[in-house]
Amino acid sequence: MSAPDDLSVKSLSAAVPAAVDPAAALVGLRSEIDRIDAAMHALLIERGEIIDRLVEVKRARAAEGGSAFRPAREAAMMRMIVDRHRGILPLDTVEGIWRVIISTFTYVQAPYAVHADLASGEAAMRDTSRFHFGFTVPFVAHMGAGAVVSAVAGSKGDLGLVPAFAPPGTGPWWTGLESESAPKIIARLPFVERADHPAGLPAFCIAHPVTDGAVTEVEMWSVRVAGWNAGAARALAPLADTLAVPDRGLDGAALLVSLPLAGQGTGEGTPEVGLDTVLGALRACGASVRSAALVGSHARRYTHVPMGADR
Repeated sequence: MSAPDDLSVKSLSAAVPAAVDPAAALVGLRSEIDRIDAAMHALLIERGEIIDRLVEVKRARAAEGGSAFRPAREAAMMRMIVDRHRGILPLDTVEGIWRVIISTFTYVQAPYAVHADLASGEAAMRDTSRFHFGFTVPFVAHMGAGAVVSAVAGSKGDLGLVPAFAPPGTGPWWTGLESESAPKIIARLPFVERADHPAGLPAFCIAHPVTDGAVTEVEMWSVRVAGWNAGAARALAPLADTLAVPDRGLDGAALLVSLPLAGQGTGEGTPEVGLDTVLGALRACGASVRSAALVGSHARRYTHVPMGADR
Protein backbone atom coordinates (compact mmCIF):
# COMPACT_ATOMS: atom_id res chain seq x y z
CA MET A 1 0.00 0.00 0.00
CA SER A 2 1.40 3.36 -0.98
CA ALA A 3 2.13 6.05 1.63
CA PRO A 4 -0.15 9.11 1.64
CA ASP A 5 1.20 12.16 -0.05
CA ASP A 6 2.02 15.36 1.90
CA LEU A 7 -1.38 16.92 1.13
CA SER A 8 -3.27 13.96 2.60
CA VAL A 9 -1.20 14.04 5.80
CA LYS A 10 -1.82 17.78 6.27
CA SER A 11 -5.59 17.32 5.76
CA LEU A 12 -5.74 14.55 8.36
CA SER A 13 -3.86 16.66 10.93
CA ALA A 14 -6.27 19.56 10.51
CA ALA A 15 -9.30 17.31 11.05
CA VAL A 16 -8.12 15.99 14.44
CA PRO A 17 -7.90 18.73 17.13
CA ALA A 18 -4.97 18.75 19.47
CA ALA A 19 -5.60 17.01 22.81
CA VAL A 20 -6.85 19.33 25.55
CA ASP A 21 -4.26 19.87 28.26
CA PRO A 22 -5.98 18.74 31.53
CA ALA A 23 -3.79 21.03 33.65
CA ALA A 24 -4.73 24.05 31.54
CA ALA A 25 -8.41 23.06 31.67
CA LEU A 26 -8.31 22.91 35.49
CA VAL A 27 -6.68 26.32 35.67
CA GLY A 28 -9.38 27.75 33.44
CA LEU A 29 -12.24 26.17 35.40
CA ARG A 30 -10.82 27.31 38.74
CA SER A 31 -10.47 30.80 37.33
CA GLU A 32 -14.19 30.71 36.46
CA ILE A 33 -15.03 29.61 39.99
CA ASP A 34 -12.95 32.46 41.43
CA ARG A 35 -14.77 34.90 39.15
CA ILE A 36 -18.15 33.63 40.31
CA ASP A 37 -17.12 33.70 43.98
CA ALA A 38 -15.95 37.30 43.63
CA ALA A 39 -19.21 38.26 41.93
CA MET A 40 -21.26 36.59 44.69
CA HIS A 41 -19.29 38.42 47.37
CA ALA A 42 -19.70 41.72 45.55
CA LEU A 43 -23.46 41.16 45.36
CA LEU A 44 -23.62 40.46 49.09
CA ILE A 45 -21.77 43.70 49.73
CA GLU A 46 -24.19 45.51 47.43
CA ARG A 47 -27.11 43.91 49.28
CA GLY A 48 -25.66 45.23 52.53
CA GLU A 49 -25.42 48.73 51.09
CA ILE A 50 -29.08 48.58 50.09
CA ILE A 51 -29.98 47.42 53.61
CA ASP A 52 -28.16 50.48 54.96
CA ARG A 53 -30.32 52.70 52.77
CA LEU A 54 -33.44 50.80 53.75
CA VAL A 55 -32.70 51.35 57.45
CA GLU A 56 -32.23 55.08 56.82
CA VAL A 57 -35.57 55.27 54.99
CA LYS A 58 -37.29 53.51 57.90
CA ARG A 59 -35.74 55.93 60.36
CA ALA A 60 -36.82 58.89 58.26
CA ARG A 61 -40.37 57.54 58.21
CA ALA A 62 -40.26 56.76 61.91
CA ALA A 63 -41.26 53.23 60.98
CA GLU A 64 -42.22 50.80 63.72
CA GLY A 65 -39.51 49.26 65.83
CA GLY A 66 -39.16 45.65 66.89
CA SER A 67 -38.11 42.79 64.71
CA ALA A 68 -37.46 43.35 61.02
CA PHE A 69 -38.74 39.83 60.35
CA ARG A 70 -41.26 39.82 57.49
CA PRO A 71 -42.87 36.36 57.35
CA ALA A 72 -44.91 36.92 54.18
CA ARG A 73 -41.89 38.03 52.17
CA GLU A 74 -39.68 35.27 53.55
CA ALA A 75 -42.20 32.52 52.84
CA ALA A 76 -42.65 33.75 49.26
CA MET A 77 -38.88 34.00 48.71
CA MET A 78 -38.19 30.48 50.01
CA ARG A 79 -40.93 28.96 47.85
CA MET A 80 -39.53 30.69 44.78
CA ILE A 81 -35.93 29.68 45.51
CA VAL A 82 -36.59 25.98 45.99
CA ASP A 83 -38.93 25.76 43.01
CA ARG A 84 -36.49 27.34 40.56
CA HIS A 85 -33.42 25.43 41.82
CA ARG A 86 -31.72 22.93 39.52
CA GLY A 87 -28.32 21.31 39.15
CA ILE A 88 -26.06 19.20 41.35
CA LEU A 89 -25.98 21.49 44.39
CA PRO A 90 -28.24 19.89 47.06
CA LEU A 91 -31.44 21.76 47.78
CA ASP A 92 -30.63 21.68 51.51
CA THR A 93 -27.50 23.73 50.81
CA VAL A 94 -29.32 26.27 48.67
CA GLU A 95 -32.10 26.73 51.22
CA GLY A 96 -29.61 26.93 54.10
CA ILE A 97 -27.49 29.56 52.36
CA TRP A 98 -30.50 31.74 51.67
CA ARG A 99 -31.85 31.32 55.20
CA VAL A 100 -28.51 32.55 56.59
CA ILE A 101 -28.44 35.50 54.17
CA ILE A 102 -32.02 36.54 54.89
CA SER A 103 -31.87 36.09 58.66
CA THR A 104 -28.48 37.76 59.05
CA PHE A 105 -29.47 40.81 57.02
CA THR A 106 -32.66 40.97 59.10
CA TYR A 107 -30.48 40.93 62.21
CA VAL A 108 -28.33 43.74 60.77
CA GLN A 109 -31.46 45.88 60.36
CA ALA A 110 -32.72 45.30 63.90
CA PRO A 111 -30.73 42.99 66.21
CA TYR A 112 -32.77 40.20 67.80
CA ALA A 113 -32.30 36.89 69.59
CA VAL A 114 -34.04 33.57 69.04
CA HIS A 115 -35.52 31.98 72.17
CA ALA A 116 -36.15 28.25 71.77
CA ASP A 117 -37.96 25.59 73.78
CA LEU A 118 -35.64 22.61 74.18
CA ALA A 119 -37.98 20.55 76.37
CA SER A 120 -39.18 18.34 73.53
CA GLY A 121 -35.74 17.63 72.06
CA GLU A 122 -32.64 19.77 72.27
CA ALA A 123 -30.80 18.56 69.16
CA ALA A 124 -33.77 18.93 66.80
CA MET A 125 -34.68 22.41 68.06
CA ARG A 126 -31.08 23.64 67.87
CA ASP A 127 -30.83 22.33 64.30
CA THR A 128 -34.07 24.11 63.40
CA SER A 129 -32.87 27.40 64.89
CA ARG A 130 -29.42 27.30 63.30
CA PHE A 131 -30.72 26.22 59.89
CA HIS A 132 -33.31 28.99 59.71
CA PHE A 133 -31.49 31.80 61.53
CA GLY A 134 -27.77 30.96 61.29
CA PHE A 135 -25.06 31.45 63.90
CA THR A 136 -24.87 35.25 63.93
CA VAL A 137 -28.28 35.61 65.57
CA PRO A 138 -27.97 34.90 69.33
CA PHE A 139 -29.60 31.67 70.51
CA VAL A 140 -31.23 31.52 73.97
CA ALA A 141 -32.33 28.14 75.34
CA HIS A 142 -35.39 27.59 77.55
CA MET A 143 -37.01 24.52 79.06
CA GLY A 144 -40.66 24.99 78.23
CA ALA A 145 -42.73 26.91 75.70
CA GLY A 146 -44.20 29.15 78.40
CA ALA A 147 -40.74 30.47 79.21
CA VAL A 148 -40.19 31.26 75.54
CA VAL A 149 -43.45 33.21 75.37
CA SER A 150 -42.50 35.20 78.47
CA ALA A 151 -39.02 35.98 77.11
CA VAL A 152 -40.39 37.22 73.79
CA ALA A 153 -43.08 39.25 75.55
CA GLY A 154 -40.42 41.01 77.60
CA SER A 155 -38.18 41.76 74.62
CA LYS A 156 -38.23 44.50 72.02
CA GLY A 157 -38.02 42.41 68.87
CA ASP A 158 -36.91 38.86 69.70
CA LEU A 159 -38.33 35.72 68.12
CA GLY A 160 -39.43 32.50 69.83
CA LEU A 161 -39.49 28.91 68.59
CA VAL A 162 -41.88 26.38 70.11
CA PRO A 163 -42.88 22.93 68.81
CA ALA A 164 -45.91 22.85 66.52
CA PHE A 165 -47.19 19.84 68.46
CA ALA A 166 -48.13 19.14 72.07
CA PRO A 167 -45.57 16.88 73.79
CA PRO A 168 -46.99 14.82 76.68
CA GLY A 169 -47.28 16.73 79.92
CA THR A 170 -47.06 20.19 78.40
CA GLY A 171 -49.47 23.01 79.13
CA PRO A 172 -51.34 25.38 76.81
CA TRP A 173 -48.57 27.89 76.12
CA TRP A 174 -50.66 29.57 73.41
CA THR A 175 -53.08 31.01 76.00
CA GLY A 176 -50.26 33.42 76.79
CA LEU A 177 -50.78 34.93 73.33
CA GLU A 178 -54.43 35.84 73.82
CA SER A 179 -54.17 39.45 75.00
CA GLU A 180 -53.95 42.18 72.37
CA SER A 181 -50.43 43.21 73.42
CA ALA A 182 -49.06 39.69 73.74
CA PRO A 183 -46.75 38.06 71.18
CA LYS A 184 -48.39 36.21 68.31
CA ILE A 185 -47.63 33.27 66.04
CA ILE A 186 -46.19 34.78 62.84
CA ALA A 187 -44.73 31.75 61.02
CA ARG A 188 -44.61 28.00 60.88
CA LEU A 189 -41.25 26.39 60.12
CA PRO A 190 -39.93 25.02 57.91
CA PHE A 191 -41.16 27.40 55.24
CA VAL A 192 -40.88 24.60 52.67
CA GLU A 193 -41.59 21.03 53.69
CA ARG A 194 -40.10 17.87 52.24
CA ALA A 195 -39.53 14.37 53.54
CA ASP A 196 -35.74 14.66 53.82
CA HIS A 197 -35.52 18.17 55.27
CA PRO A 198 -32.42 18.44 57.53
CA ALA A 199 -34.27 20.74 59.95
CA GLY A 200 -37.79 19.45 59.52
CA LEU A 201 -38.99 19.81 63.12
CA PRO A 202 -42.40 21.52 62.88
CA ALA A 203 -42.19 24.70 64.93
CA PHE A 204 -44.14 27.89 65.41
CA CYS A 205 -42.28 31.20 65.37
CA ILE A 206 -43.71 33.80 67.72
CA ALA A 207 -42.98 37.52 67.96
CA HIS A 208 -44.60 40.80 68.85
CA PRO A 209 -47.45 41.40 66.39
CA VAL A 210 -46.18 42.15 62.89
CA THR A 211 -48.05 45.06 61.33
CA ASP A 212 -46.04 45.20 58.10
CA GLY A 213 -45.44 42.01 56.16
CA ALA A 214 -47.66 39.62 58.11
CA VAL A 215 -49.08 36.61 56.31
CA THR A 216 -52.63 35.41 56.98
CA GLU A 217 -53.04 32.28 54.88
CA VAL A 218 -53.74 30.28 58.06
CA GLU A 219 -55.32 31.76 61.19
CA MET A 220 -54.43 30.41 64.63
CA TRP A 221 -57.13 30.40 67.32
CA SER A 222 -56.90 29.69 71.03
CA VAL A 223 -60.17 28.04 72.08
CA ARG A 224 -61.03 27.04 75.65
CA VAL A 225 -63.77 24.52 76.26
CA ALA A 226 -65.47 22.74 79.14
CA GLY A 227 -66.85 19.24 78.71
CA TRP A 228 -64.08 18.14 76.36
CA ASN A 229 -64.63 14.55 75.26
CA ALA A 230 -63.58 11.97 72.70
CA GLY A 231 -66.56 12.79 70.49
CA ALA A 232 -65.50 16.43 70.28
CA ALA A 233 -61.98 15.40 69.33
CA ARG A 234 -63.31 13.14 66.56
CA ALA A 235 -65.61 15.89 65.28
CA LEU A 236 -62.74 18.38 64.95
CA ALA A 237 -60.35 15.98 63.21
CA PRO A 238 -61.74 16.45 59.66
CA LEU A 239 -62.30 20.19 60.13
CA ALA A 240 -58.96 21.60 61.31
CA ASP A 241 -55.51 20.76 62.67
CA THR A 242 -55.87 21.04 66.42
CA LEU A 243 -53.60 20.79 69.46
CA ALA A 244 -55.46 19.92 72.67
CA VAL A 245 -54.19 19.82 76.26
CA PRO A 246 -56.01 19.67 79.61
CA ASP A 247 -57.00 23.05 81.01
CA ARG A 248 -58.45 23.94 84.41
CA GLY A 249 -60.10 20.73 85.43
CA LEU A 250 -60.60 17.12 84.34
CA ASP A 251 -63.19 17.95 81.69
CA GLY A 252 -61.66 21.18 80.37
CA ALA A 253 -59.28 21.61 77.44
CA ALA A 254 -57.31 24.33 75.74
CA LEU A 255 -57.20 24.03 71.96
CA LEU A 256 -54.92 25.61 69.37
CA VAL A 257 -56.87 25.49 66.11
CA SER A 258 -55.38 26.10 62.65
CA LEU A 259 -57.88 27.48 60.14
CA PRO A 260 -56.80 27.92 56.50
CA LEU A 261 -58.52 30.92 54.96
CA ALA A 262 -60.76 30.37 51.97
CA GLY A 263 -59.19 31.23 48.63
CA GLN A 264 -55.61 30.85 49.88
CA GLY A 265 -54.89 27.72 47.85
CA THR A 266 -54.34 25.41 50.79
CA GLY A 267 -54.31 22.30 48.65
CA GLU A 268 -56.65 19.83 47.02
CA GLY A 269 -58.83 18.00 49.50
CA THR A 270 -58.11 20.38 52.40
CA PRO A 271 -61.37 21.62 53.93
CA GLU A 272 -61.53 25.35 54.53
CA VAL A 273 -63.91 26.03 57.37
CA GLY A 274 -64.67 29.01 59.54
CA LEU A 275 -64.38 29.37 63.28
CA ASP A 276 -68.16 29.21 63.63
CA THR A 277 -68.16 25.74 62.07
CA VAL A 278 -65.52 24.54 64.52
CA LEU A 279 -67.33 25.98 67.52
CA GLY A 280 -70.63 24.53 66.31
CA ALA A 281 -69.06 21.07 66.04
CA LEU A 282 -67.79 21.34 69.62
CA ARG A 283 -71.19 22.37 70.95
CA ALA A 284 -72.93 19.59 69.02
CA CYS A 285 -70.76 17.09 70.91
CA GLY A 286 -71.66 18.49 74.30
CA ALA A 287 -68.65 20.75 74.84
CA SER A 288 -69.16 24.28 76.11
CA VAL A 289 -67.02 26.99 74.50
CA ARG A 290 -65.67 29.35 77.15
CA SER A 291 -63.58 31.63 74.92
CA ALA A 292 -61.96 31.98 71.51
CA ALA A 293 -59.10 34.37 70.70
CA LEU A 294 -57.05 34.94 67.57
CA VAL A 295 -53.40 34.30 68.50
CA GLY A 296 -51.65 34.71 65.16
CA SER A 297 -51.38 33.56 61.58
CA HIS A 298 -48.84 32.06 59.22
CA ALA A 299 -48.23 30.98 55.64
CA ARG A 300 -49.82 27.77 54.47
CA ARG A 301 -47.74 24.62 54.55
CA TYR A 302 -45.86 24.39 51.26
CA THR A 303 -44.53 21.04 50.09
CA HIS A 304 -41.73 21.07 47.53
CA VAL A 305 -42.15 18.65 44.65
CA PRO A 306 -38.87 17.99 42.77
CA MET A 307 -38.85 18.71 39.03
CA GLY A 308 -39.91 15.67 37.08
CA ALA A 309 -41.72 14.09 40.02
CA ASP A 310 -45.39 13.17 39.80
CA ARG A 311 -47.60 15.96 41.09
